[in-house]
Amino acid sequence: MKLTVEDLTALHEKVAGALALRQEASAAKIFVHMGDCGIQAGARKIMEVLLEELEALNRPDIHVYTAGCIQKCDKEPVVTVELKGASPIRYQKMDPEKMRRVLKEHVLQGRVQSDLVLPSA
Repeated sequence: MKLTVEDLTALHEKVAGALALRQEASAAKIFVHMGDCGIQAGARKIMEVLLEELEALNRPDIHVYTAGCIQKCDKEPVVTVELKGASPIRYQKMDPEKMRRVLKEHVLQGRVQSDLVLPSA
């Protein structure tokens, strides 16, 4: 089946609309940085724990993504949290317990965990 320009335009509009709805419905976005150094430092385990916790919470408005390296190898694993209407916060040297804490305190209750924040600069 050959697609016409009109078919492609319609498909593009449909996908763009679906993405826009998903973005609007997103209360939070969590990015687990999965560069080589992040993976070596335990980012896969952080992702696994995060997905398990979110499944138990049944919160489809919280979206999880993978992200690349941020060139802070000694601070890995790094997780970035973006709450709707707030600036992104990067957390450093994450482990499963810290991830659970950030999810509970920051993502669900809006309280940044200052002692875990990766300073910018």
